[in-house]
Amino acid sequence: MPFNQLTPEQVATTSPDPDGTIGWGFGVGIELRRAGPARPPGTYGWDGGLGSSWANDPSEDLTGVLLTNQMWTSPQPPAGFRDFWSSVYAALAD
Repeated sequence: MPFNQLTPEQVATTSPDPDGTIGWGFGVGIELRRAGPARPPGTYGWDGGLGSSWANDPSEDLTGVLLTNQMWTSPQPPAGFRDFWSSVYAALAD
């Protein structure tokens, strides 16, 4: 489940994310490269367009769940999603 099953060609043309930063495991998205302050490569989970987000980051021994009533209106997550994940990673002590 936590390993990308797509070839580089598939990631470039049919990735679950428009910019190709997410691969596809068995039912979950896999972060292939860092695209922001949160979710480093190897993190896997799922963002639901109807307001949910779940991710597991093995490198930080972290699991996060966000449940909202904010439906996505574009391919980019709502501000509340970005704020949640940025805050989670900012709170980690290095």
